Amino acid sequence: MRIGFVGLGTMGEPMAARLLDGGHDLSVHNRTRERERALAERGAKRAESPLEAAQGAEVLITIVSDTPDVEEVLFGEHGAAQALARGSVVLEMSTIAPQATREMHARLSEQGVAMLDAPVSGGSEGAQQGTLSIMVGGDAEALERVRPVLELLGRTITHVGDSGAGQVAKAMNQVIVAGTYAAVAEGLALGMAAGIDVEAAHRAVSGGAAASWGLTNRGPNMLRNDYPLGFRVRLHHKDLGIALEAAADLGVPLPLAAYVAQIEAGLIKRGYGDEDVSAIARVVREQAGLDDA
Repeated sequence: MRIGFVGLGTMGEPMAARLLDGGHDLSVHNRTRERERALAERGAKRAESPLEAAQGAEVLITIVSDTPDVEEVLFGEHGAAQALARGSVVLEMSTIAPQATREMHARLSEQGVAMLDAPVSGGSEGAQQGTLSIMVGGDAEALERVRPVLELLGRTITHVGDSGAGQVAKAMNQVIVAGTYAAVAEGLALGMAAGIDVEAAHRAVSGGAAASWGLTNRGPNMLRNDYPLGFRVRLHHKDLGIALEAAADLGVPLPLAAYVAQIEAGLIKRGYGDEDVSAIARVVREQAGLDDA
């Protein structure tokens, strides 16, 4: 299948590599053009712009930072929409605002292009291993057309409703991640302050009712106070902003998510915005007197 791919960050680059390994004809573009080089060496075509990446593409995948970035990729001066053919499918895999997603879906529909919002969860590990969870909003028939592409990227592919529904599901995911990471950080801080064998305790609780992806995969980071990049604090903070705005519109209180958003805002201000989200444990450890602020 001929695929255009725009956005080669922490998630996008390994996802694009998996599509190459799957035998697809790939045209790639990234705002920082150097990020294209490794994929080009493996056989991808380098596109000068989103427009060029979309030329001849049956599927266009976008995975960039925020709503304005997606709007620029699709509808900007060199936007992909100018080149997308009738019958093609846009797989929008960024995390953006649900209402903006619906508006972009409507614009593309006018030119006979289907758009699926298909944000992902699973971290950089999931992107590398093809084990992401993909939450899809939009037309079910369009989803079936691109399912073979998504199956190279994710283990769980779930149609959750009409356009924008995938973004709502991703907002749910980020709210739950926020609470989980905060709870893991607090639980581990309790064990460290008490002076027990906290690594043994981590193994113990990982086998019981407290087990979670965050505890297993990010708990060790929190114990070491070292946060190698999986998903950036500043991007999760942006995602929580989307969730909190949607919740406010619906009249749904999210006090825990709001608390974590405040922690993340502080981390960003202190220069930790490009660390992994599990760096929220920095603040918990400092509040517990385990580290200096």
